Amino acid sequence: MTIFSTGRMGSQGLYSRREFIMISSLASAGLLAGCAINPVTGQKQLMLVSEDWEVQVDRQNSPHQFSSDYGILQDAALNSYIQQVGAEMAPYTHRPKMPYSFQGVNATYINAYAFPGGSIAATRGILLSLESEAALAALLGHEMGHVNARHTAQQMSKGTLIQAVAGGISVYAGTKSETYGQLASQLGMLGAGALLARYSRDNEREADYLGMTYLVKKGYGAEGSIQLATMLNSLSKGNSNISSVLFSTHPMSQERYDTSVKLANTEFSYAKGRPLYRERYMDNTSPLRKLKPAIENFQKAEEQMAAKSYDKAGDFLKQGLKAAPGDYAGLVMMAKCQYTQKKYSEALKYSEQARQVYPSEAQANHMSGLSHIQLKKFDNAIEEFNLYEKKLPGNPNTLFFRGYAYEGMGNRQKSAEDYSRYLKQVTEGEQAQHAYQCLVNWGVVKEKSQ
Repeated sequence: MTIFSTGRMGSQGLYSRREFIMISSLASAGLLAGCAINPVTGQKQLMLVSEDWEVQVDRQNSPHQFSSDYGILQDAALNSYIQQVGAEMAPYTHRPKMPYSFQGVNATYINAYAFPGGSIAATRGILLSLESEAALAALLGHEMGHVNARHTAQQMSKGTLIQAVAGGISVYAGTKSETYGQLASQLGMLGAGALLARYSRDNEREADYLGMTYLVKKGYGAEGSIQLATMLNSLSKGNSNISSVLFSTHPMSQERYDTSVKLANTEFSYAKGRPLYRERYMDNTSPLRKLKPAIENFQKAEEQMAAKSYDKAGDFLKQGLKAAPGDYAGLVMMAKCQYTQKKYSEALKYSEQARQVYPSEAQANHMSGLSHIQLKKFDNAIEEFNLYEKKLPGNPNTLFFRGYAYEGMGNRQKSAEDYSRYLKQVTEGEQAQHAYQCLVNWGVVKEKSQ
């Protein structure tokens, strides 16, 4: 009996062959569910993936996304504060036993996101846009709303995210602009763009409601949600690219803003006038706000890089680094900017500076490895990719580039080992073609008949 079609999932619920294979593999791994009770509504719903899957895919992918966003905040005190605000709200949610984590990331674009297993992050860009602790709590509560309502799992169950987790491998970075995401892909960086679900307006309204519910249960004033909605509504009416990703994944509308205000003034009106803790938020974000001029330059640089105006991007990065010479994100951005212009020695200089200021974060090692390859310093490249893999395992591109460095050294055996491992995870694209052809030419594999 045929239970899959040759096309995309249609109105009759048929799956393509690839989707069917993926579903079968999930089933064999014990990660599929059937009908499940929605923790928010209490109603039965078709749910192809289990809670174990949500946690597993989170743990596999979120570290790569955080690294793509230049790592967890260098400001450890601010990160602890964010974690505390989120953790104190978690007991009031519908899924209090989820392994939540809350952190800021060094990225400068404006966004916040949640992985299905409870890993939640906010960028420096959005943290600079908030006015109070209650607004931060509303933001984290909104993201917890997505986790609690299982919005990513719902999309998975509809067949819209099946290929995103094929083989359990992260997809290429897609959390910035399309062009900038392509650059990240070319540089071999992994993100989890397809796993950071592009929510529907209904999803957003539900997450807004849940976020406000958790906010007031914790004891914050309902105005925190209004502050957040006002900020988002204002940004949505602007033309800045630094918030474009936010609204591609979290659609905003005047109706959504009006609904939030109405809820705060009706159902949650009893919580108006409660503390917002503005001063506490300002105290904890004081070091971040001192970096605002530098971060604004980095934001402009990212916009110029997305437009492929690398000279202009470099100028903004220089201005930003003049104000904040130890900023990891700025240094890695400059390394990328120089690399893209084929200024490999300069790229190496900035990536090595980045390594020194944030030695535990992996992206600078990756950029150093790429620069060493271009400078034909293959032994140094191998060392950098080894360090990257030790810090952040699971990026198949590390295998490819290390194999490429071994190839450059003439070590076919080591190169073939890495290329073979790479091809077990990635089978399409120029890198896969190169790796496969090398294995054929070296007699490691027999070329497939046409």
